[in-house]
Amino acid sequence: MKFRAKIVDPACLNHFTRVSCMVAKLARACTLRIRPQKLNFILADTAAGGGVSMWCELPQENFFSEFQMEGVSEESNEIYVELTSENLFRALKTAQNARSLKVKLTNKHFPCLTVSVELSSASNSSRMVTHDIPVKVIPRKLWKNLQEPTVPDSDVSIYLPVLKTMKSVVEKMKNISNHLIIEANLNGDLNLKIESELVCVTTHFKDLGNPPLAPKASTQDRDPEQMVEVHVDIRKFLQFLAGQQVNPTKAVCNVVSHRMVHFDLLHEDVALQYFIPALS
Repeated sequence: MKFRAKIVDPACLNHFTRVSCMVAKLARACTLRIRPQKLNFILADTAAGGGVSMWCELPQENFFSEFQMEGVSEESNEIYVELTSENLFRALKTAQNARSLKVKLTNKHFPCLTVSVELSSASNSSRMVTHDIPVKVIPRKLWKNLQEPTVPDSDVSIYLPVLKTMKSVVEKMKNISNHLIIEANLNGDLNLKIESELVCVTTHFKDLGNPPLAPKASTQDRDPEQMVEVHVDIRKFLQFLAGQQVNPTKAVCNVVSHRMVHFDLLHEDVALQYFIPALS
């Protein structure tokens, strides 16, 4: 198993750092899946973490000027390692204004993802800063639990409003309730609602637009005004919103009635899928 990669373009380096910041806010620990064409950050947090899961995909050629890897075997040309997301973000944060950044898998008494940052100094010479991030190599028999999640057919698909606006709304709501009701219809309306014994608060977003849905019996005959709802843990939704540092180029919310909400975001060339299960 081998992996080494290099970034020299400052814009690519900043973008990669932003992605690692988003991942660190969404998942304390995650799996890094390395393939010849793509990198994935994966959180498959089934029952233990309340079922939140994440699938983030980066085309490696848009980030790295050099990229070499050898997977477990020729037919399974992949590597899966588990790491603490915050450690990777901290290492990349030191690479602001760096000349270059190298990442490689090493073994220093234990498996590491070694991040080497080449920094310029005043005398025009350079100095290297190296971070060894401990990783756990995931055996092949567990890979099946870390594949791209299947997305169930949604009852309503709707474009999201500006995420910063939603975040400020939800931050106020979380002081009143732990539960959030997300409602959406095929008419471009989205409601965020909390209900307690004392108060009911709803924020309405109108005219958001709906992406074309796959033709499906359940949506064919539905009244476009009819709301579909899902109850979620408000902190999990807020964690998702807090992870978004920049407004994505595309942001879609897919509601599966009373089962889950699935967010599908595109940040330039980085695709993020995030799943929050319904509260039982």
